[in-house]
Amino acid sequence: MTFFFISKLFRKFVQKKFMIISLIGYMGSGKSHISKILSEKIDFKLIDLDKEIVRRNKLTIPEIFEKRGEIYFRKLEREALEEILASEENVVLSLGGGTPVYYNNMEIINHNSKSIFLRTSVGTLVERLSKQKEKRPIIANITDEDLPEFIAKHLFERNQFYSKAQYSLSTDSREPEDIVKEIIEKLYL
Repeated sequence: MTFFFISKLFRKFVQKKFMIISLIGYMGSGKSHISKILSEKIDFKLIDLDKEIVRRNKLTIPEIFEKRGEIYFRKLEREALEEILASEENVVLSLGGGTPVYYNNMEIINHNSKSIFLRTSVGTLVERLSKQKEKRPIIANITDEDLPEFIAKHLFERNQFYSKAQYSLSTDSREPEDIVKEIIEKLYL
């Protein structure tokens, strides 16, 4: 009886010749930072969806929200997402916190990439985001006193989408390098 041992190399050979890794999670979960480290570690192209939208439109995210509104921004976001997911190259894609929530984005993310949900507690998010409110249009006008309740409610609403990710891992009290190592192990890279 012959047994076939499918090595890591053989698995990569029979799979697609490229991979897109999509990091999802609430704003402040560390997607941008983790994706940068991960892309360098595995030598994949790094794309931050929000930065790509800014580059294409020559407006910051707050400016797009202010001048055209969130619905227009979500349309731009969807167009950029579809183009990136259709690319045939190795990519680490950092998604905006709301990206999985709109249209059927979570389904196309899962169909065209390996999705990883970076779970972060409300306490950690409040700590991180309270220092970045002016850069975050969704929370820019929320008082520090109301921020924990806002984040908890928003996270509760979005978790139904985030939980559809193929992989999930906690980021609380962890070093970014440990999170990247776990992602690499989960994806057999």
